[in-house]
Amino acid sequence: MPAEAPQLQAIYRYPVKGLSPEPLARAHLAVGATIAADRLYAIENGPSGFDPAAPRHQPKQRYLMLMRNGRLARLRSHFDEATHTLAIAADGQVLRGDLRTPAGRAAVERFFATFCADELRGPPKLLHAEGFSFSDVARKVVSIINLASVAAVEDAVGAPVHPLRFRANLYVRGWPAWHEFGLLGKEVAIGPAARLRIVKRIVRCAATDVDPDTGIRDLSIPDTLAASFGHGDCGVYGEVIEAGEIAVGDGLRERP
Repeated sequence: MPAEAPQLQAIYRYPVKGLSPEPLARAHLAVGATIAADRLYAIENGPSGFDPAAPRHQPKQRYLMLMRNGRLARLRSHFDEATHTLAIAADGQVLRGDLRTPAGRAAVERFFATFCADELRGPPKLLHAEGFSFSDVARKVVSIINLASVAAVEDAVGAPVHPLRFRANLYVRGWPAWHEFGLLGKEVAIGPAARLRIVKRIVRCAATDVDPDTGIRDLSIPDTLAASFGHGDCGVYGEVIEAGEIAVGDGLRERP
């Protein structure tokens, strides 16, 4: 039986770091940029020194995030890119705030001051800077997960592993398990025009231990990776080197 042709199975963005993934049917990839509105906002966990006038990458521990704040996965949030309105559903109630306004930001900050009260190092503050992404890495990249690698992790764990534990932008079907690691330094074309250069393996942290539906820390993915595969990585980062539209169902082509 011929091997399955590599295909883009899903596209996601994460408008607020640590909050809900949002599926996209298609996306525009711009050179040297993340997927639009990906990690556009973050919630500061106590004073971080972040300066929106001169933004720079900081350790993710300075923000609310799943590695330490697993309860965030219990929330269901939605971001309207046109109005910058964030809706957060929790315990049957829905909070909405326009993140461009002081009142909207304050409403969101009050919510997290209560929801994460025992995990805060100071008052939570919504952070944003034009053109900045609160990614885990300093360079602007797109994260890619190979679904066959997730299946290999699932076999090692002996329990279902939801692919969204890895909070990637692109999910690929049709590559053999761990094939993505052999693409470092190579180019991958997606759709009619977009091209990415694979630049780095993704080291996994305890955020992957959190069930993305319940917020329960029920697995130990980094330990499983180390014990079963001799490394702590799952997925790769790609840097966009040629712009283009991508869509779910697009094929992927490798280039040297």
